[in-house]
Amino acid sequence: MKPKIALLALLLSIAPALAHGPTPIKVDEKITVAADPKAVWALVGHFGALDWHPDVASVKATGGDANGAVREITLRKGGVVTESLDEYDPQQMKLSYRMSDANLDALPISSYSATLAVKPAAGGGSEVQWYGRLYRGDTSNEPPDNLNDDAAREAMTTFLKDGLQGLAKKLQGK
Repeated sequence: MKPKIALLALLLSIAPALAHGPTPIKVDEKITVAADPKAVWALVGHFGALDWHPDVASVKATGGDANGAVREITLRKGGVVTESLDEYDPQQMKLSYRMSDANLDALPISSYSATLAVKPAAGGGSEVQWYGRLYRGDTSNEPPDNLNDDAAREAMTTFLKDGLQGLAKKLQGK
């Protein structure tokens, strides 16, 4: 009887580990640009303005820069992502937002929140930091490769890096 109880106890102790869902994935990208922070903020500091991002075909935004504002981003590769503004702080040159509705055809991500911030760089110019926290597209224990942690991390990292490179290019053209 004792071996059966021990086996049952062992199985019950393992079950929570097997039922563990996804853990949040963090992404953090930065770029230093040779431009005054106010000039950079003038370009990136409006929730509905993403014309500097090469992966974005168009943006439809409502609500301006007020908390709760919404934007629908149509990606050049296809698909629409809807986001809502959580915090807008022009004095700190920072805005934070989150995905409103998952669109796995656009991004292999079930949810995310992100922040874009501009600050003076140590050697002059501006440091632009874009970081976020996200969950993979399929939050089950056995996600397919196209919706797993690696796919989600790669998609968001690519989107942030492409955006920062597009921003730098746009600033150089000014």
